[in-house]
Amino acid sequence: MNWVIKSFDALTPLELYRILKVRIDVFMLEQNCLYPECDNKDLKSEHLFLLNEAECLAYARLLPPNLSYPNCSSIGRVVVHPKHRSHAYGKELMQRAIEAQCAAFPNTVIRISAQLYLKRFYENLGFKQESESYLEDDIPHIEMAYYPG
Repeated sequence: MNWVIKSFDALTPLELYRILKVRIDVFMLEQNCLYPECDNKDLKSEHLFLLNEAECLAYARLLPPNLSYPNCSSIGRVVVHPKHRSHAYGKELMQRAIEAQCAAFPNTVIRISAQLYLKRFYENLGFKQESESYLEDDIPHIEMAYYPG
């Protein structure tokens, strides 16, 4: 198993299927977030993921500046497959995502919309809370930012 970063156009049909499957299974079915999973941002993003022979174990969407936030890059759709949450893939996924965003967009703030219960997880990775709690799909979220350097 290897971590991979690919543009949308470089994804194979099987990779795309496995990525969308874990995103839909977790966000739409497990968390009951009923929003359009295919939102056109995938087309302009890089995709960081870990696959085994059967499924996507971990995934994050790496968005360029100005796609989700003005003058900031972003990391979104962060997900670890439910069967693999005990393997610390989430921390490694985010460390790799931060590293990739800092390399691609030096000196650019990384902004995320984080589920409130994950605040400490993201703080331990260097993110700072920048908003009060708000509801997104009936789940409490906060805006957080990572300042490189």
